Amino acid sequence: MALRIDIGGLPPGRLRFAASPLAELTAMLHVLAEPGHHPRLAGWAGDVWAGLRPELAERLREAEFLWRSSRADFLVPARPRPTLAEELDDVDRIDDETYVTAALVTTCGSNRVHFAAPSPLTDAAARQRALDLAQARGALQEAFAERLLADPAAVRTRVRHTLEQCAEAFFDAAWTGVAVQLAADLRLKNDLLKRQGIGAALASVSGAITLAPDGDRIIVDKLQDKAIAAHSSGVTFLPSVFGRPHLVVVHAPGWRPVVQYPVAEAGPWEPVSLETVTLRLEALAHPVRLRLLRTLARGPHTTGELAHAWELSPPEVSRHLAVLRRAGLLTARRHGRYVRYTASLPDLTALGTDLLAAVLR
Repeated sequence: MALRIDIGGLPPGRLRFAASPLAELTAMLHVLAEPGHHPRLAGWAGDVWAGLRPELAERLREAEFLWRSSRADFLVPARPRPTLAEELDDVDRIDDETYVTAALVTTCGSNRVHFAAPSPLTDAAARQRALDLAQARGALQEAFAERLLADPAAVRTRVRHTLEQCAEAFFDAAWTGVAVQLAADLRLKNDLLKRQGIGAALASVSGAITLAPDGDRIIVDKLQDKAIAAHSSGVTFLPSVFGRPHLVVVHAPGWRPVVQYPVAEAGPWEPVSLETVTLRLEALAHPVRLRLLRTLARGPHTTGELAHAWELSPPEVSRHLAVLRRAGLLTARRHGRYVRYTASLPDLTALGTDLLAAVLR
């Protein structure tokens, strides 16, 4: 499954890489709401929670539906500004219907709405559906939806004030260091975009993002099968340090598509695609291949040695080895007439981490 963004005929200048303080704050809030998704930031999250005033901690729990399982569209800006205050001012300019619909998409866990969908602020059936969905997900969620529908202006003011308090409590200090990493990543991405084109820039973003061979579509490895168009609006890419390992895509109708991607960690690790993870799981699911791999983990073997050890025919062993090699779980080295196979222990070790990253992406 994949999300396809049609960019056919899009001028190069409409593909933008930029940093967003609001999007990074939202990523931090997600870490605070779901620290289990970010084990390397668990210490940071614990320190922040310990230092929060009780009133602010309660406000974050009250509004966490805006960033916990997905992100409200207005919290991932398509037109980033230099400061958090400027981006919050842009959010204030959004009309109530757009704001409420975006908030309830997250709060109620529904799919992205279509242009023709009635507004819960004006349509009784849409309002009741929004409340029913919120009620099914918990008392806090129901209360938030009720307040939002009853008095959008008051809730919007409260959410902005909460985000401003977060800036004072922890965001400003964290942003000072994060901004340096984001700026370095943006220099790389914009240089690749200028010198080598869209394909090279996308390849450096994530292994989960590719450019179609015809150059007219960006393909994002996400748990959905959908096509959206960006001919007139363009696409914005936002790097994130705190968003790792998530790859967030905002693509609701009426919004410019936005991709928030994780800045690569220092070191050799690179995210693998869901296709690669699937190949490896399928390769390991067969009992014969698992036996062969356990043997190869103990040292190099030839096809003939494996066939003899497990009482299999050489062609049968070769077929299983081919599957393991396609999955990247074996290395092969020729010694004269013979090819000796060895299990790729680093890739086997990383499979758990790769699987988690692919699921959370």
